[in-house]
This record gives sequence, C-alpha cells and structure tokens, in this order.
Amino acid sequence: MAASPAPFAPFEWMIAWRYLRAKRAEGGVSVMTWISLIGITLAVFALIATLAVRSGFRAEFVDTILGANAHVTVYNQQRVTETGQLTRTIPDYERIAADLRAVPGVTRVAPLVKGQVMATSSDGNAGVEVFGISAADLATIPRIADPEEALGSIDDFEQGIAIGSGVARLLGVTVGDRIRLISPNGARTAFGVSPRVKAYDVVYVFTAGRYDIDRTRVYMPFAEAQAYFNREGVADEFEVMVEAPEEVDALTLDLLRAGGQSALVWTWRDASGGFLRALEIEDNVMFIILSILVLIAAMNIVSGLIMLVKNKGRDIGILRTMGLTEGSVLRVFFICGAFTGLIGTAAGVILGCLFAIYIDPIFSFVNWAMGGGVWDPSIRGIYALPAKLELADVLSAVALSLSLSFIVTIFPARRAARMNPVEALRYE
Repeated sequence: MAASPAPFAPFEWMIAWRYLRAKRAEGGVSVMTWISLIGITLAVFALIATLAVRSGFRAEFVDTILGANAHVTVYNQQRVTETGQLTRTIPDYERIAADLRAVPGVTRVAPLVKGQVMATSSDGNAGVEVFGISAADLATIPRIADPEEALGSIDDFEQGIAIGSGVARLLGVTVGDRIRLISPNGARTAFGVSPRVKAYDVVYVFTAGRYDIDRTRVYMPFAEAQAYFNREGVADEFEVMVEAPEEVDALTLDLLRAGGQSALVWTWRDASGGFLRALEIEDNVMFIILSILVLIAAMNIVSGLIMLVKNKGRDIGILRTMGLTEGSVLRVFFICGAFTGLIGTAAGVILGCLFAIYIDPIFSFVNWAMGGGVWDPSIRGIYALPAKLELADVLSAVALSLSLSFIVTIFPARRAARMNPVEALRYE
C-alpha cells in the first residue's frame, strides 16, 4: 500500500497556484482574489498606522511631561503662621532638599518659588506662571536646556528671565526686550498690599514642544523670585526628578519620609493620570474597531473561496476520483485563502511602516491640501502628529490579520473537501 503524501505537498501548492492565477473564463475568481487582497492590505495598513500614531502620541505626550515638569512635586500642608495667615512655604528648604537627594533613585531636587502673574509689554499681555529656580537646576531640565527651538543663551539666565515661545509670541517680544511682571501680592504697606510691578530682560526663549508649557511658562532666578513674591528665606515646593519615572510610585513613601511630617507628594501620574487612562481606553477601543475592519476584509476571502469552490466543482470531482484525499483538497483551498491573506498582510505592513516613517511629509501635504489648520496645538497639546513604530504593535497586527485570514479560510475549504465526487460529476 502506497504511503500517503505529506501535508502541503508540492502538488497541493501547484494546484492552489493554478487556481489563484486562473482567469474568470477558466473558472477562476481573480477579481475576487484582488478585492480580498486589497481589502486585507488596507485593513492592516490602517491598523498599523493607527497603532503607530497611538504609540507616538503617548510617547511624545509623556516625554513633554517628563522633559519639562517635575516627576514628583514635594510640598507642605497648609499651616497657620504667627500672624494668622495660611501658608505652605518651606522654611528649612536646603536641609530638606539634601534629605530628598539622599533618597535612592532620585537624580535631582530643585527648590522652587512659584506664582501666577500678569506679563505685559507694549504689544500685548498674558497670564503666566513664574517658576523661581536656580540657573544650575534650570540647566538640568531636558526640554528647557535642550529644547526643540531656542533663542538666546541659557547661560545668561541670571541676568534676566527665560520665557516660552508662546509667551513671547503673545507679548510680541524676543531676546533683548523687556517685559513687566505684575503681581497682585506685592509690597505690604499701611494701606494694605499693593501690586508689585517690575521689568525684566528676556535673555532666553524656549520651545519645549508642549503648547500649554510654551504658552504660560516663565523661569526667574531663584533669589529674584524670593524677593519678588515675598518668599525671603523660604521655598514653595521641591521639583524632584527620578531615574525611572514610570516607577515613580515606588518612591513616594521614601520621599514623604525625607520631606518631613507635613510633606505631601504629587507625581506626574497624579497630574496626567486621567488623560493617560482616557488615552489607554481610546487605544483599546480603536484596536477593537480596526480588528473588526480586518475581519470584514478577511470575509472577502470567504466569498472568493466559495465562488472558487463552486466554479471548480468538476475539477474537485476529478481530483477525488484520481485519489486525492479530503485532506489534500482542504489544504489546496486553504492555501488559496491563506496565500491571499499572507500577501495582503505583508503589503499592509509595508504601507503602514512607510506611513509611520514618513508621517511628517505626509501630514504636511494633507495640511497643505486642506488649506492649513488641520492640527490645532492649543487642543492637542503638541505641535505635530507623531508616530512611533513599535515591534509589538506590528507583530500584533500581523498576528491578528493572519489568524483571521487562516480561520475564515477553513470553512469554505472544508466545504470543498466534503464535496461528493459523484454529485460533482453527475451533470458533466
């Protein structure tokens, strides 16, 4: 008795290839094959492009947060002063800063003085948030010391102030110009507290890459900020940077102990956790929706195979009478469907990767074609549409597409394998 051929033998591939390239006049379904191929390609392309934009958006958003903001903010609870006023200031800030620096995993601790003021110039005004910080600490903030764009030199920080590009645009100023800062909590007089107005030279203009930071952020030398905001000898809070921002929650207890009995902490996850959770939910929903799109595209393979089985009924009957087993017939039609899914997936991966790599010129063309204004940084928070290719995203898209293509192919292939050769040849 002759041995059965091994699964996916060369003759099975040969028959499947002849069916795939057969013209409609020969009983083939080349048009349906092309429709299935294009559908799978576009679905995989859309899935990879969306996953790349999702990863890029999250990476850019987190990078701008960690690159220009504190990983952890340490501040005090409110207390009542001797004069009956409520305050959160930190008197012994140098000692506490040293204790915070001693916590394992902490890379930098910067005492800050913060306040909200009105900035004015001859060409405009804007509400800004002033950060009083030392020049040495400012030089260690990545998105400020090494921004996307900058005017002036950060080395001149002690001779003036540094402002975001959005503030500079609103005020119509640049490096070398002077702006006035107006604080409602100024000098204390016999008649109450009068507003404090003081002019400063702009020595540095930065673009951190985050619209809300560039639009509101002003940096002032620490000693000058203490004098301007009536914080002589105290600080408002500590800006703490850590080695592993993603694992910042593990350091909160140590930071609380180092900060003293009245210390409180506020991490970057606390500040942006709601947005990140919303982004994660949106990502999951988009993946499900695009998975359905891939499934719909894969169903075109079923339609094409059903038509192919119907048109090749006579051939199936002849092959069965010649000794072809049900398994061989099933594998022939499985190869037809799986090959379409494989080629479509490969083409979709290539298009999706090219889209992610060349997203900047593609987005520029779309923006030009739509007349500009497609991307509003005041709403999105960042200045351009980012994309980041992740191997895990590409592999998940490939796995989803191939698994759906292979699964849906089984059903019409089984129908062909179970076809009775007598019935198939009865009317031939």
